[in-house]
Amino acid sequence: MESIILCLWALVTASLLLVAAWWDVASREIPNRICLALALVGIAARLTIGPAELALSAAVAVGLFLALLIPHSFRMLGGGDVKLFAALAFGLPPIGVASLLLVTALAGGVLGMTHLAMRHLPRPRRVKANAWTLRRVYAAERWRALRHGPLPYAVAIALGGIWTVAKLIGA
Repeated sequence: MESIILCLWALVTASLLLVAAWWDVASREIPNRICLALALVGIAARLTIGPAELALSAAVAVGLFLALLIPHSFRMLGGGDVKLFAALAFGLPPIGVASLLLVTALAGGVLGMTHLAMRHLPRPRRVKANAWTLRRVYAAERWRALRHGPLPYAVAIALGGIWTVAKLIGA
């Protein structure tokens, strides 16, 4: 029974992370309802393991939130990213949070290099409103990169989160 709940938690968590990443790419915002749903799913999953595990994960999530307020105050990390990290931490054991931070940092580095490289990629031909979604995203991201816009860091968090969740369930 516990393995079914763990797999269900992993599936819902991965889905919510992908939705958060898509929202961040599209609008550079992460809706509160996604973070709330992610936190609630994580709390429910940790509660099935035991109240002590939930308390430990909650303490780590609150600590992570407070620690990430420092880079947020220097405009190095967006508020939605801070919320997303903390919400995801509710469903992870402490070692999972460490893995999340490491893999997210690596994915963020790749995301940053990609963003820098987009400044030198060819300009897309005129993009029509009904153009294929990936083509519109490419055009919009290249435009943002040329104007030194913010990174959609939820993409890196989603990659780190999905990697961590997959490792925790043994996938």
